[in-house]
Amino acid sequence: MEAVYLLFSIVYNSLISSILSLLLLFRSVLPASSAVSSSPPLNEEEEVALYEGSVWHERRRPVHHSFRYSVRYALINLDRAKPNTLLTHFSADQARHITATTGPVFFLTIPSSVGYEQNPLSVYYCYDVEGSIQRLKKCIAEVTNTPWGERVSFVFNPDSDFVPKPLHVSPFMDMLGNWKMKVTAPGEHLFLAISVEHPELGDYFTATLTAKRVSSTSSVTIFFWLMPQKVAVWIYWQALKLWWKNVSFIQHPRYFNPKYREEASMRDRKLQCCQALGQGEDSCAQLESSYSACLDSTTSRDRWCVWRDAQWPWS
Repeated sequence: MEAVYLLFSIVYNSLISSILSLLLLFRSVLPASSAVSSSPPLNEEEEVALYEGSVWHERRRPVHHSFRYSVRYALINLDRAKPNTLLTHFSADQARHITATTGPVFFLTIPSSVGYEQNPLSVYYCYDVEGSIQRLKKCIAEVTNTPWGERVSFVFNPDSDFVPKPLHVSPFMDMLGNWKMKVTAPGEHLFLAISVEHPELGDYFTATLTAKRVSSTSSVTIFFWLMPQKVAVWIYWQALKLWWKNVSFIQHPRYFNPKYREEASMRDRKLQCCQALGQGEDSCAQLESSYSACLDSTTSRDRWCVWRDAQWPWS
């Protein structure tokens, strides 16, 4: 049944995008088209900055598989964004409340294009104000899986953080790995890295985003035309290659382990205790008394993390 849903989703979105692309082409020849010109560095008076760069993936086990593709992102100043611009995402005030920060909030994402949205990862950069200095304090990751459209949002420390995998991202990966997250504060350049540490496969997967701030005389709509669709094509094409290399296909955990989200939350508390005790995840459980005390203490608290269920027609 999921194969039928997938085929329907591809055909439906292709049809809608084609129709809306024709309308966009018609509107683009009219003189009313607005343009965006951006130049570094980003400041609090600008609403959006445009970035162009590449995404790189490398899987080292059980087979080697790597690829790179070009991508365009928008960095949106949520304090200056127009109301109702990002209906399914957090506002600046919501992000500040979630992260307990006091400064500006910027949102890195691929805007939807001609009726379609595809964002494997979006990031909120939340700053704190310390006197006259603004410092990047916390980030919120917003991870969406393909093709289900489920989403998980969670807080992480930008310098470096470990997060037990909370969402079925890629049907060629199980749920046992920890995500190691690291980002730099966006400026003229931005960088983001995620690696996966697995109890059996070790440090077997890495993904990075590197991008540079660019200027454009095109409208934002034209700049991001078909960008989400291109990302979706790359995702499905690489999945086909992994299947061809005989990498095991893993069913969605909702079919055989409905409590996978609760288990991910518990694993996260255990991981935070291990880090507090200065031990690796595999060895810290041997410190029985300290480990149990940490789990029971107020210092072991749940990471802020919320899920959005699968979207139609997968729901």
